[in-house]
Amino acid sequence: MNLYVRHTLQYSYSNAVALEPQTLYLYPKSYPHQMLLEYDLQIDPLPSKVVRNVDAEGNVQQMAYFSDNRVHQLSVVATMVVSSKPFNVFDFVHYPFNTKNLSFLYEDRIYKYLAPYLSRMDVTDAVAAFANQVAQDAQWRTVPFLVNLSKYIHQNFVYSQRTFGDALPPHYTLLQQAGSCRDFARLYIACCRSMGIAARFVSGYLYGNPMQAHELHAWVEVFLPGAGWRGFDPTEGKAMVNNHICMGASADYDQLAPVMGSFKGVTDSSLYTYVDIRLQQ
Repeated sequence: MNLYVRHTLQYSYSNAVALEPQTLYLYPKSYPHQMLLEYDLQIDPLPSKVVRNVDAEGNVQQMAYFSDNRVHQLSVVATMVVSSKPFNVFDFVHYPFNTKNLSFLYEDRIYKYLAPYLSRMDVTDAVAAFANQVAQDAQWRTVPFLVNLSKYIHQNFVYSQRTFGDALPPHYTLLQQAGSCRDFARLYIACCRSMGIAARFVSGYLYGNPMQAHELHAWVEVFLPGAGWRGFDPTEGKAMVNNHICMGASADYDQLAPVMGSFKGVTDSSLYTYVDIRLQQ
């Protein structure tokens, strides 16, 4: 299917400011099942230059540079059409074969690339105990653990929309049994890493859920030997099919904001953001 997305962000400043370079993560990531068909980026004020790069984690990064002219607002509108084909997350063979069970170890040649995605910084005793219980219920099988963890968060945690702010610490989300999609993704990542599974934070759009239709969505990808990166969405309680559009993936939960940058000047600022995602007939 083809999905149309229009993402609008408008920053307003009470006093005129000079814009520093802005980093944009508003360009779809490349996957075998995800292909960009059309793309348009409108920025006001008009940048003096826009450079499209690939960052250290393989995401498309657009850098916008501005003159020193003072402005009262910054508007960014990204419009795209993406072809998203059905994708079976479970269509693979565990290789080496013993990786079908927890806790496996990655081969040295792979581990050196996955080290950032295995950081245990967020793994508290409470998070580890929660992950161990899910793993035990899944009889220490890798894929059932990933599926059950996603389902458990979806079925037992209360979802709440929170448009702005970083994802909350996993132990807090676990304690509250509630959170946003970003919070659920960060908790899911911590649980996976506690089991020795490389996991990364994914930002993008979700088609088909009215609660997510007008904002960014977050989910998780895990690296499985024989499968590579595969997506699971604890907010939805499901594995990825073809209704997610990935804009970026990172070892860190706070590195994929659609627009990141600063300005020169003293001012109050506000942000209006809106996402429109729909099926293109």
